[in-house]
Amino acid sequence: MNFIFISPHFPKHYWNFCDRLKKNGVNVLGIGDSPYDALSDELKNALTEYYYLPHLDDYEQMVRAVGFFTFKYGKIDWIESNNEFWLEQDARLRTDFHVTTGEQYDHIDRIKNKSAMKAYYAKAGVPTARLHKVTTFEAGRDFAHMVGYPVIVKPDNGVGACDTYKLHSDDELAYFYATKPQSVPYVMEEFINGQIFSYDAILDSHSEPLFESTTAWPPSIMDIVLKQLDLAYYTAADVPEALRRAGRATVKAFGVRSRFVHLEFFCLAEDKEGLGKKGDFVGLEVNMRPAGGYTPDMMNYAHSTDVYQIWADMVTTDRRILPDSGQHCYCVYAGRRDCYRYVHSHEEVMQRYGKDMVMCERMPEMMVPQMGNQMYTVKLPSQQATEEFIHFVQDR
Repeated sequence: MNFIFISPHFPKHYWNFCDRLKKNGVNVLGIGDSPYDALSDELKNALTEYYYLPHLDDYEQMVRAVGFFTFKYGKIDWIESNNEFWLEQDARLRTDFHVTTGEQYDHIDRIKNKSAMKAYYAKAGVPTARLHKVTTFEAGRDFAHMVGYPVIVKPDNGVGACDTYKLHSDDELAYFYATKPQSVPYVMEEFINGQIFSYDAILDSHSEPLFESTTAWPPSIMDIVLKQLDLAYYTAADVPEALRRAGRATVKAFGVRSRFVHLEFFCLAEDKEGLGKKGDFVGLEVNMRPAGGYTPDMMNYAHSTDVYQIWADMVTTDRRILPDSGQHCYCVYAGRRDCYRYVHSHEEVMQRYGKDMVMCERMPEMMVPQMGNQMYTVKLPSQQATEEFIHFVQDR
């Protein structure tokens, strides 16, 4: 099997995907924008060959790279980056090279454009916030008055919380229309008060889950980025049954197969007319790639498993080989920013939680706006212990 892994060096822990593929006997071929000498030894050892390109968004050069590997190694069986930024290009390359094990270019809109996702949520029977495609100020104002302020505006095709705003009044709405880039399509949604929970799964070729997990996120990653708040989130010991049902129905409706997926839902903090009761789950958006940051590793710690191996086994056998460990706990991330002073020093954090610590490191600059400068990640037995840890790390 020939597997082209695009940008295997970023995030840095993605070498694990390549490593498990190699262990399964796969010929792993990398294309990336980092020079070969800058790759980690773990990644180098997992790759059969690496093709360096200064700019991965140069499609003509990407075609040449895939063509080179095709000429040298034969038919390509998989093309994948597991990265939100490259999903559309991945699909285009698969289509152009007749690689059928993944999303095709003519179907990519339904998983890239937030406006297109709504119909598939409806097919799954999962409620979602009302949405308006941004056109004129008058139309936007009418929508905002209909659903009530605040409203959320964001690019229809965007990654994470980039360029996302919460608008509270007609004046803020007018400023948005006056300053937004004209070439970027935006959508506007009614605001939902609730915590974000993800449904994370590795799916086989029939859209059946081989692995399931959930991570609880703050109500607004957007606020964390814009207001420089501290990020804390956790992977839970188990998936709530209502969330499990909603997640499974959603992947079936989208027809997604043979992928590691990260679907986001609101858990309503209060009754919301037209959407549900407090505690119900409401669809937010789908991300047809693994959760960001170190979340895959947090799943491993929370469930005493190896999601990279489960994913590689899905690729090569279309089934799960690793059994459920039966050992499940909470894995908790808490970040700090260098610009703030905290009640407890780094030494105090390590003294109290060192025995539970599974990761402790500085974050790369590219991830600082969302994740903070310094991260601490621990394994804990309960929700209460999770909340105590977050306060201990982040109280200022």
